[in-house]
Amino acid sequence: MIVEQTPKSVAGTKTLLSVIGASSLGTLIEWYDFYIFGSLAAILSTQFFPKDNPTAALLSTLATFAAGFIVRPFGALVFGRLGDLVGRKYTFLVTLVLMGGSTFFIGLIPGYETIGFWAPLLVLLLRLIQGLALGGEYGGAATYVAEYAPEGRRGYYTSFIQTTATLGLFVSLGVIVATRQLVGVEDFAKWGWRIPFVLSALLVGVSIYIRLKMSESPVFTKLKSEGKTSKNPLAESFGKRENLKMVLLALFGATMGQGVIWYTGQFYALSFIQKACNVEFVQSNIVVAVALLIATPFFVIFGGLSDKIGRKGIMLAGMALGILTYRPIYEKMYSLTDLKAKQELTEQTKVDVKKALIANTADSLITTTTTKAFADGTAYKEVSKQTVLADASVERSKPEVVKSVTMSTGDLMVMILLVLLQVLYVTMVYGPIAAFLVELFPTRIRYTSMSLPYHIGNGVFGGLVPFIATALVATATKANETAAAAGAAPVVSKAYLEGLWYPIIVASVSFVIGLLYLSNRAKAVERD
Repeated sequence: MIVEQTPKSVAGTKTLLSVIGASSLGTLIEWYDFYIFGSLAAILSTQFFPKDNPTAALLSTLATFAAGFIVRPFGALVFGRLGDLVGRKYTFLVTLVLMGGSTFFIGLIPGYETIGFWAPLLVLLLRLIQGLALGGEYGGAATYVAEYAPEGRRGYYTSFIQTTATLGLFVSLGVIVATRQLVGVEDFAKWGWRIPFVLSALLVGVSIYIRLKMSESPVFTKLKSEGKTSKNPLAESFGKRENLKMVLLALFGATMGQGVIWYTGQFYALSFIQKACNVEFVQSNIVVAVALLIATPFFVIFGGLSDKIGRKGIMLAGMALGILTYRPIYEKMYSLTDLKAKQELTEQTKVDVKKALIANTADSLITTTTTKAFADGTAYKEVSKQTVLADASVERSKPEVVKSVTMSTGDLMVMILLVLLQVLYVTMVYGPIAAFLVELFPTRIRYTSMSLPYHIGNGVFGGLVPFIATALVATATKANETAAAAGAAPVVSKAYLEGLWYPIIVASVSFVIGLLYLSNRAKAVERD
């Protein structure tokens, strides 16, 4: 194998900046498309699944969300192969169109009450298409930028691509909150949630226009002109022992741990704040959005630092911090909204009961709204809705209860800090990962080889964090409820922390493998 140094400047500064801008914008929009589904999981569970079991509906929504991650490796194989055969530019133009189209159509699907089980089936189908598209997008964008970057600066320049995942989530949260404020809470839950999905068509159109003006990667163009492109990227990537070894090492020693750190620090943090802590919708999104905004520059900082001191140490440090501090961080997050530990101002408690006939029936809907205030400035609101059937012989159904906590300013600042710490861990593991993966594989099979471990690590191990963590918490909570009904002591002392075992264990395995087997190469090389 020939190893040669990357040219000191494969592109002028102006060209390089335009490449980064065009690649980053498209990737940001794809992440936006992918993440508005997860950000709206609680509302989508009521739209596309039966409402008689809210927990099952939420888990079904999270499972549908996770399905998009699980198919990402298949997208990596399909589009990675295409990218190594045809080129980087046109491949991620295709992925952009697929992603944008799927997101747009999710916003148009009628709800479960209108078309029944066709609703979740169509959503699942479109989520699978999204996952396939994203499986081809990231590898193309990262490879494209890396092949334009000058020697010794790949970590820095590819880290701009790394910011797009977080910025995509940030933009999705911003659009969701703005839309909710514009149309109102009730209308947003009924139909306003569709706006962020439909809006993606406009964003994708702009990105397609910009990407059509891009040129192919100079490194790939040179390789193609010399007739050195791979005839069978899949066989060469995974059929040759040396390359397969690198693929497995990248997966189990880096991207697997990076994936669970990423999704715990951003997605599970938001889910935990909303579901376990019951923080009010807008305030919970503000917490995550502010943390993301503050932490985003650190992707570039750690990416650039990895050019100087190597990728390994920074990535493993991010994993180690998550492993050691997740439980105390989440315990503190939970305590900030634990009303049992706060002094209630009982004289300010209000209970409002309204009863109204349900249209076209003899049944009634009783809505009970309870508001409470606490000495530290925390506010609590509980809305309970129960349907009372005209037929008195029929047993009443369980009331639908929605709880919301509005944190005091002091607690809000602490919550932002706790999420910020987690996102900083994300920047450590994610900032250098693109350069790390690019440098593992030769140009002729780079798109295919790097995409698969990245998307298995992130799409499967990382993408399953919200679903598995939520399921673990639900299982522990149910065990405690069963024990309490039998008059026994709780089975799990802090059930709300049980979901963290999954990312902690996965990150621990990846940390050990990475520590033992990863190299700490700091300089970029071009392998033919």
